[in-house]
Amino acid sequence: MANSLQVAGIHAAYGAVRVLEDVSLNVADGETVALLGTNGNGKSTLMKCIMGIVRPTAGSIIAEIDGTRHELIGRKIEDIVDLGIALVPEGRRLFPRLTVEENLLLGAFRLSARSQIRQNLEFCFTAFPVLQERRRQLAGLMSGGEQQMLALARALMLAPRILLIDEPSVGLAPMLVRRTIEKIKELKDRYRLTVLMAEQNFNQAIRIADRGYVIVHGKIAFEGRSAEELNNNELIRKFYLGL
Repeated sequence: MANSLQVAGIHAAYGAVRVLEDVSLNVADGETVALLGTNGNGKSTLMKCIMGIVRPTAGSIIAEIDGTRHELIGRKIEDIVDLGIALVPEGRRLFPRLTVEENLLLGAFRLSARSQIRQNLEFCFTAFPVLQERRRQLAGLMSGGEQQMLALARALMLAPRILLIDEPSVGLAPMLVRRTIEKIKELKDRYRLTVLMAEQNFNQAIRIADRGYVIVHGKIAFEGRSAEELNNNELIRKFYLGL
């Protein structure tokens, strides 16, 4: 059944500081959509609005999960997670003094995922063999790339339908960024996830995105209906490619 996301006319602020203004985008079933923008333009705030961490002042966020539509605004965070929407947060946000396996088990919050912990754990270890090798290691002792893999796997423990990924390249060396982006594509294709990825590394994001949006000062400045259209846009050439 279809799993999609529709954001319409979202406004959001932190106190008197307006962050998002009339933001609209959609992610169709099985798509990977990139939300492109440099730091401070509202990418993470939009992710937090979708997850219920930040409550928008106006607008609508509709998630279609297994063919059923749900309005997300006004729902508690745990209810949104329980629908099958998972967030891989910027900076990974792991528990450094817990083991790899303990971090993964904490990811199985979703009610339907709790009854399938063993299967989901095996699923994660198949997707990320290094995590099985390091399952007893403290998360804080892992490399940045390994920690990013763990953050992705922790989200997969929810058995999500829609996966939100916030700045997966932050703090990683270029080679690890490439591997992380490739792994996201592999997971999306293998398990038919619907993915919204916020990223400032245009060159890497465009390698796996079906299409994307550019956000500037809290507003959608451009919608690319294909990777090629994004690549040929003057705004992107100016801000990302220096052309």
